[in-house]
Amino acid sequence: MSEPRVTRLAAAPPYHPPLHDNVAALRLQGHEAGPTQRFWVGLSYYLPDGRADRAPTREETVYVVLDGELTVSTPASIGTLGPYDSVHLPKGTEREIRNHTNRPATLLVIIAHPAEAAGDERSR
Repeated sequence: MSEPRVTRLAAAPPYHPPLHDNVAALRLQGHEAGPTQRFWVGLSYYLPDGRADRAPTREETVYVVLDGELTVSTPASIGTLGPYDSVHLPKGTEREIRNHTNRPATLLVIIAHPAEAAGDERSR
C-alpha cells in the first residue's frame, strides 16, 4: 500500500497545455507531481481573454470552476460556468474554453489516464 502524498501549491510544478493561450497551469497530482493510477489533477488560471482552442479531449475529463467564469463550448452546447459549476466531458469530446470576462478564472482539471497506461506514468 502506498503512502498519501501532499503537493503544496507553492511546490506544484507548472506545465504547458497545448493549444492554450493566456493560461498558466500547475500539476497538483500525477505526472510531474508524482504518480497516480487512474487520473491526474491540474489547476489552470485563465487570464482575461485566456482560452483553450477547440480540440478533442484525450481522455475522460472533468472541469470545476473554482473562481471567475469560463465559457465551455462543445458541438452540442455552449455554457458559462461560474464558481463550483462543473462539466464532465467524455473521451473525444470536442471542446473549447474561453474567459470572456475582465477577471482571471481558476479551473480545477481532472483527467483520466489512458486505460492501457493506467498507473504507468510514461503516458502524459
